[in-house]
Amino acid sequence: MPTLRIVAAVIRDPGGRWLLVRKRATSVFMQPGGKLEPGETPAGALVRELKEELGLAVTTADLRHLGRFSAPAANEEGFDVDADVYAAPPAGPVAPLAEIEELRWTDLAAPGPVRLAPLLIVLRDSLAA
Repeated sequence: MPTLRIVAAVIRDPGGRWLLVRKRATSVFMQPGGKLEPGETPAGALVRELKEELGLAVTTADLRHLGRFSAPAANEEGFDVDADVYAAPPAGPVAPLAEIEELRWTDLAAPGPVRLAPLLIVLRDSLAA
């Protein structure tokens, strides 16, 4: 199966809720992040994506690498994602920018009727262990 190389952030508030985003014209919530551009490091790509998608200003020094994870892609049928995942601080207010239609803080232990991306489920289960 073809694979998309991406980066993703785990951003939690003091209550342990995760910041999730939903891209325009989709119904699945996922963590902020995106595809690497040519020549970018994973951490550098995530810094760029967080600024573009949420207006969140973090540096590579603010990020803590949690690991590399794979799962079926949420919005691109027939693809898997291979993701470097980082913990990032909730450093200031966030707003849905660029292709982000909606954001929400969600308790992943009880997300309610929210459709979660496969990678998000893998992360939730892996990081809870």
